[in-house]
Amino acid sequence: MRKSEFLNRFHHARQVEGEVDFPLRKPGCPAAVLMPIIEREELTLLFTRRASHLKHHAGQVSFPGGRQEPNDTDLLDTALRETREEIGIDTSNIDIVGQLPRYRTVSGYEVTPFIGLLRPPKVLVPDHNEVASVFEVPLSYLMNKQNHMIHLAERRGLPHPIYFIHWQNQHIWGATAAFVRNLANHLE
Repeated sequence: MRKSEFLNRFHHARQVEGEVDFPLRKPGCPAAVLMPIIEREELTLLFTRRASHLKHHAGQVSFPGGRQEPNDTDLLDTALRETREEIGIDTSNIDIVGQLPRYRTVSGYEVTPFIGLLRPPKVLVPDHNEVASVFEVPLSYLMNKQNHMIHLAERRGLPHPIYFIHWQNQHIWGATAAFVRNLANHLE
């Protein structure tokens, strides 16, 4: 998928139904992620693998992001700050083209994913306290729902979907895969 095709498909006026998220009993902790789309000949989506020593979600695939801090002006500021901190991207070079619906997670967060386009970074500087590695996946592969799997798990007596996307030796699952699936829904 090329940039012009992505932008034509992303910017539309119809209402898009999001994937089922986790119904929280109380308001979740506000958080945000950046879904960085790299402007290569074929667009790619950049992911991080969380460091293995972290207390929460160790070793899992994610997008740059995290909880909103008191000094963040808004959730977009949160996503950009976390991107700068986690992988060293100069966020002034990111063109934010929109956001996806808030997604509630089983870990008690209400996450807003932002979509950003950027030229291939010359250098990424992962903060190894948070990020073990960084990789990219072709956007066309991720937007093909035949590459998505859904497993239903029981939570509080009700079926709850868990999303999975496998790419080479990478296993994208949970909220991160749900964000990708919501983007695929948006582009249909």
